[in-house]
Amino acid sequence: MRTRELKERIRRRARQAQIPLSSELADALEGYYSLLAKWNARVNLTAFKLLPGGEDEAVDRLLLEPVAAAMHVPPHAETLLDAGSGGGSPAIPLKLAVPKLRLRMVEVKTRKAVFLREAARELNLTDTVVETSRFEELLSRPELHESTDLVSIRAVRIETKVLMSLQAFLRPGGQLFLFRGPAGTDVSDSVTPPLAWKATFPLVESLRSRLVVLEKYRIG
Repeated sequence: MRTRELKERIRRRARQAQIPLSSELADALEGYYSLLAKWNARVNLTAFKLLPGGEDEAVDRLLLEPVAAAMHVPPHAETLLDAGSGGGSPAIPLKLAVPKLRLRMVEVKTRKAVFLREAARELNLTDTVVETSRFEELLSRPELHESTDLVSIRAVRIETKVLMSLQAFLRPGGQLFLFRGPAGTDVSDSVTPPLAWKATFPLVESLRSRLVVLEKYRIG
C-alpha cells in the first residue's frame, strides 16, 4: 500500500509541477526513493525524514527537480559528473531521466559512497561509476581533464575556486548545472572565464528552485 501511495504521490506532484513523467520513469523514481528511505534510517543520507509514502517537499526536491533539469540536458551530452553526490540526488534521477548518460558520482564520505554503489546496482544503472573522493582530488587524473559534457552540483553558495576546479572536467562547449534555491543571483563575480552564464530555468514552482547553466568556452 505504501508503494502505491508513493507512486501516486510522485505522479500527482509531477502533474502539479507540469513535469512530464512516463510510467517507467515514475516506477524508477519510486524505486530510488524507497531505497533511499530504507538506507536513510541508518545512514544520514539526507535531511528529509523520507516517510514510506513520501512527502511533498522531499518528492519535489529529490526527484522532480532533477527530472525537470533533465529536460535541459543538451542532446549531444553523453557524460555527467556529479560533484558531492551525497544521497544521489540530483545525479540518480538525472540518470534515470536520461539513461544514455555515462554517470560518475563523486562522494567523499565512505558510507554515502557505499549507498551510491548499492543504488546503482539495485536500479540497474549502467555506465555508472562512484568515486570515493573529493572532486578536487580527481584533478590529479589526466584522463578526466576536459572529459565530461556535463557537471552537476547542488550547493547554496559556490566560490570561484570551486567553479575553476569543476570546469577543468568540462570539454569546451560543456555545461555546468547549478541547482539553486530561490535566494541569490544567477551570476556573480565567482563566474569567470572560461565559464560564462548561458541560461537560467525554473525547476519546481513549489520550491522556487532554479537551474543556472554555465557553459565553458575555448580561450584563444
